[in-house]
Amino acid sequence: MSYPTIKMRTVSKLLSTWTGNLFVLVSLVLTATASANTNLNTNDVTQWVDPFIGTGGDGHTFPGAVVPFGMVQLSPDTAAVNRGIDPQSEIYKHSAGYHYDDKSIIGFSHTHFSGTGHSDLGDLLIMPMTGDAHTEPGSETNPDSGYRSRFSHDSEIASPGYYAVELSDYNIKAELTATARTGMHRYTFKEKDQAHLMLDLTASIYNFKNKVIWSDVRVIDNQTLLAYRSTNGWAKQREMYFAIKFSQPFDSIELINQDDSRYRCNGCLTKKGNKPSTIVNSAIQYTAGKAVKVLAHFNEPNTKPLIVKVGLSAVSRKNALENLTTENPDWNFDNIHQQAKKQWQQQLSVLQAKGSKSQKRQLFTALYHALQAPSIYQDVNGQYRGVDGEIHQAESFENHTLFSLWDTYRALHPLLTYVAPDKVPNMIKSMLAHYKESYDNMLPIWSFHAHETWTMIGYHAVSVIADAYLKGIRDFDSELALKAMIDTANNPKYDAIPEYIKRGYVPMDKLSESVSITLEYAYNDYAIARMAEAMGKKDIAKTFYKRASSYKNLFDPSIGFMRGKNSEGLWNPNFDAEDAKLMGPFTEGNSFQYTFYVPHDVSELIDLIGGDKAFEERLDLLFNKELSHEKIKEHEDIAGLIGQYAHGNEPSHHIAYLYNYAGKPWRTQERIRQIMDTLSSDKPDGLAGNDDVGQMSAWYIFSAMGFYPVAPGDLTYAIGAPQLPEISLNLANGKKFTVIANKLSKANKYIKSARLNGKPLKRSFITHDDINNGGTLEFIMSNKPNKTWANNTSQRPPSMSTH
Repeated sequence: MSYPTIKMRTVSKLLSTWTGNLFVLVSLVLTATASANTNLNTNDVTQWVDPFIGTGGDGHTFPGAVVPFGMVQLSPDTAAVNRGIDPQSEIYKHSAGYHYDDKSIIGFSHTHFSGTGHSDLGDLLIMPMTGDAHTEPGSETNPDSGYRSRFSHDSEIASPGYYAVELSDYNIKAELTATARTGMHRYTFKEKDQAHLMLDLTASIYNFKNKVIWSDVRVIDNQTLLAYRSTNGWAKQREMYFAIKFSQPFDSIELINQDDSRYRCNGCLTKKGNKPSTIVNSAIQYTAGKAVKVLAHFNEPNTKPLIVKVGLSAVSRKNALENLTTENPDWNFDNIHQQAKKQWQQQLSVLQAKGSKSQKRQLFTALYHALQAPSIYQDVNGQYRGVDGEIHQAESFENHTLFSLWDTYRALHPLLTYVAPDKVPNMIKSMLAHYKESYDNMLPIWSFHAHETWTMIGYHAVSVIADAYLKGIRDFDSELALKAMIDTANNPKYDAIPEYIKRGYVPMDKLSESVSITLEYAYNDYAIARMAEAMGKKDIAKTFYKRASSYKNLFDPSIGFMRGKNSEGLWNPNFDAEDAKLMGPFTEGNSFQYTFYVPHDVSELIDLIGGDKAFEERLDLLFNKELSHEKIKEHEDIAGLIGQYAHGNEPSHHIAYLYNYAGKPWRTQERIRQIMDTLSSDKPDGLAGNDDVGQMSAWYIFSAMGFYPVAPGDLTYAIGAPQLPEISLNLANGKKFTVIANKLSKANKYIKSARLNGKPLKRSFITHDDINNGGTLEFIMSNKPNKTWANNTSQRPPSMSTH
């Protein structure tokens, strides 16, 4: 007979662990009962959100506590890659700090990306423990060597604004909740052993390159700490301040300074190296360096839960404390949790849906993920740190950050104009603030926490601004916005723009990813033209409409693909339509995919490829031709494959809708169902790739409703096929737009007929006004395609060339 391996610190711990397991079992029964009762409340839409969806596979979402667009994302971390303790191969997998496959938790940190393919953040990791007090996290293969703890998914609970888990090695129940700028922890210790709380300022969600430039901690009194750190990660010299309060006084505290080179310690006995000092009932204590940690000790911790509150600020310690005392003044954890849930209930109620449990779980979890960013990056007093590194005062707007624009301009930002239109002006004003504060006179490209990363390509902020303006969201300086758009599009220092303007394309011998850059510039220029035209600036519109046709310069009619061209106008001699090599002619994609990236002028692209039939055949080839792993092995982002179609990455997201433009909407209906059925589920690995700050989720929401913004800014939506029996969108203007799919079933995936507000709809697109005016879009679904519906040229979605 074999026996399970048990981590034994003391005999009493072994006994208490057995008791803890009984507690977990009882808790699970009670939780299941409560969950069943919750499900009876049909008005509670938060019950359909499962934050674990996307935490497995390559979804890169986190399960922790956050409020809509909150600056704090308090969540568990399960790897210590940045310190070389866990394998470097785990970096990509742990972009959000947590991965569902992991078996141990190293602690709970206060800032996280959701769904990105790159990592950073993980500010101020906190971990409770009992028994031996560890100062290092330990390894995944040997958790006993450090402060990390094993855990089981059976003891995990996650819901909007709340996370809980049993730390099985310590028999501690950890609970998390949050406000916009504060995180709140509640730790219930079930044994009498002295408790320890590790506050680790060295922890980050990144690789070896993420170094702490400087950090410090001050002990204000026996319940209050103030801390600071500056890090070099993806963002350079990123600063964050913390105000930390405990619900009960610590009995002793250790300031640990492991800095090898230099350190400062005022009024304490901290020594360089691993040996810390112990401070009891002292005056203000202070230490600073590049490797600062704190161990707070609490005697008899099982008498009542220990609550920890943390306020964050990118500006100052004073602001961090003000954020904490303003948003979270008391010690009522349950009240903060209920406030967070209430915020989510209000925000998620913008949608109503009928469908299966799985469908509603996917829909509302997608909406939950879509409502997290761009997140607030401003203190309660209106101050924020700008991209110039200076402190600014927000005037008449709330500053936001995390603009993953290459991803999110496609569907997330168009979605936000309906589900959170009150936030959109703040986001645009934040981008304009970025422009004014930028030394480069640029709108953001891929920015977060007062830093421009220059990641990805294009200048897609112009799409977000134009789409909002054209929809009537104009609570921002439109003249300044247009100037910023033009300055960005003409910036001589950015990604070969002078070459693009001169030649009408980016030469492949001047810059890598030249084909993708050219194609995306052309779409961006279309968005600028649209806004300029709406503002009555005809000359500007004419200039940018001309630039919007630049995609034609890289279409090689001899092969029917987009192809790189050098400065002398010669085609790339080493062309391979399937090749997606790193730093090649394409960005995280190949020519099979990027040839279809002319979202603003699809009708002209159809003509270039050879007409409707040839275009349909090329789309079929994309979906049917297997893509060799050798062709994409350098890109982890290219995932969720159906042939050459990569649903796990953004360049493919609009492609399934393009059959509409060739008069074959029934083929789009087939493809959308195929994608939904094979690449989406309500399981932890239910996302086909990175959620990319809500873009994948926004694609799901639009597609579940039955339409998608192929070219944001043109104010039309190509119809796909509804995936739920009924979805209603509660608009900010008090109206409701409802999509009904009669006779929808697994077999009935095709549109037999459609009616808009009771009148026959014979076109394969709807407009922004159709949605915003409210009403009902009703489909009759069938198991057989209606090949005559919306197949005439006049019934197809419009393009730039057909306007």
